[in-house]
Amino acid sequence: MRGPGKSGGLTVRGARSIIAGMKHLATALVVALSFLPVSTFAQVAAALPPGEKDAKARLNSSSRHGEYAKIALPGGGAQVNAYVVFPERKEKAPVVIVIQEIFGLSDWIRSVADQLAADGFIAIAPDLLSGKGPNGGGTEAFADRDSVTKAVRDLKPDDVDKMLNAVREYGMKLPASNGKTATVGFCWGGMTSFRYATTQPELNAAVVYYGTSPDTASLDKIKAPVLGIYGSDDARVNNTIKPAEDKMKQLNKAYTPKMYEGAGHGFLRQQDGKEGANKKAAEQAWPETIKFLRENTK
Repeated sequence: MRGPGKSGGLTVRGARSIIAGMKHLATALVVALSFLPVSTFAQVAAALPPGEKDAKARLNSSSRHGEYAKIALPGGGAQVNAYVVFPERKEKAPVVIVIQEIFGLSDWIRSVADQLAADGFIAIAPDLLSGKGPNGGGTEAFADRDSVTKAVRDLKPDDVDKMLNAVREYGMKLPASNGKTATVGFCWGGMTSFRYATTQPELNAAVVYYGTSPDTASLDKIKAPVLGIYGSDDARVNNTIKPAEDKMKQLNKAYTPKMYEGAGHGFLRQQDGKEGANKKAAEQAWPETIKFLRENTK
């Protein structure tokens, strides 16, 4: 038989004491959080890049320092324009080159760079159409998206590599850089990220978002580990995964393809597509990306 003031073996006084303690703990937590900068909450809420329609708003609300840089190409005269975003951290940071989709240097690509900076990297998004637009402009100088996509398709791999090498060297020389470099690319940029790893032996890591794999004959030149991110509903790209995977295994090189069920091509940009599958894939793929980049650019 329970005595007066008892409840399941716990006295009312004891229960009140526990509740009071929990209230004090909650109050202390609120006070502690109030001293954190607003940007901390923004970074927590923005754990992955936005979808395309929210890219501009994300850039406008970012607390991180983003700036445009003109990076000289070998031989003098020509330059590549790039959007550079710095992380808010005390330590020197690795550099991640963000390689554009076939749509050029868009607000969405810049928002990806901003998120990479939020995750602790110096992010550099070069405009690979620099100097190739009307009147010597870049992506912004073209009349419409169709004109941009045609110009990107016409880019020569050797010219792209020269620009990426110049961007990489620029990034390594930044005072805030730790000297480690990686690439992450999307669609056309994913294909380019994988291919660039075959030509730049000092690259530390490469991430491929739904980009086709290079010709298997070139894979013996890769030194960097490669992470592949793919949506299951993307047969054009996915048919190139297994030949690359088999060859990389044969060469004892690191290539890790990740497949996300139900997601389509371009799922990180089109997070509102495929009835939720694209969003789910983005939420799973981005942490994998950041983990991979951190592990390989320490």
